[in-house]
Amino acid sequence: MSVAVLDAMVRALTLEPIGEDRFAAPGEPGRFDRAFGGQLVAQAVAAAGATVAGKVPQSIHASFVAAGSPGAAVELVVDRVRDGRSFATRRVSVLEDGRELLAALVSFHDTPPGVDVAAPPPPADPPETLPSLEDWARRAPAEHQAMTSRWVEVPPAVEMRMAEPPTFFGGPVGQGPRSHWMRLARPVDDAVLDAALLAYASDYFLLDMAYRSHPDGPGVAALTGVSLDHAVWFHRPVRFERWHLYTQSIVTISGQRALVQGSVHDPDGRLVATVAQEALVRPHR
Repeated sequence: MSVAVLDAMVRALTLEPIGEDRFAAPGEPGRFDRAFGGQLVAQAVAAAGATVAGKVPQSIHASFVAAGSPGAAVELVVDRVRDGRSFATRRVSVLEDGRELLAALVSFHDTPPGVDVAAPPPPADPPETLPSLEDWARRAPAEHQAMTSRWVEVPPAVEMRMAEPPTFFGGPVGQGPRSHWMRLARPVDDAVLDAALLAYASDYFLLDMAYRSHPDGPGVAALTGVSLDHAVWFHRPVRFERWHLYTQSIVTISGQRALVQGSVHDPDGRLVATVAQEALVRPHR
């Protein structure tokens, strides 16, 4: 993956102050017909972090309110809800031309030392032995090429390697968890920026897991969907230039809503983050 792609995303997380606890930021290069939700979540983490000192991100709980334009600049408005001795809480609104796209609560903690217990990662082949996301895009069946070509022309800001392609690349439908490896092309050497970029990457393929597991599949050929909300809990420090294993699984599909959860382990096997997202998934009309 080109470092230039990561640099473009870092620019989207480089905030310009435009007032008291108000910031402007560009969008990352557009790949979809709307702004990527992970970009908005990451920008909310970055904006909240710009108003907090001495603490690191502990969690974000975000609701996707409206679709944004791909590549469009956004405004971020931060409300200082709480500044405690150990915790700080911020409310963040991400706006495009005055229209709210994302509403989020972001919490920070001073992370004193303590016990260290967590579930181990699942078995996985080493990332170096697996195809990259771009490899899978190039191998996709002809009927998927119109979609997959965008992932080669405008790749994500993280490198990803996986044993199974997403359903919109022609991957299989089925039950059970699915894992992929992910990392940054270079260090960013900033705790808030590392967490924001992990939050960005955590939005990839959660909706696709709902397609993969849906009984009305196969995948995007039969279904349409949108993400409704997104939550990330940061358990341990993140050094995202190292490979991280992201394992996703379906919790439930009920009516038209699917709940997907994820766990992110670092290369030492430590659980660094837990993710949850609810999505609206329904048949094409």
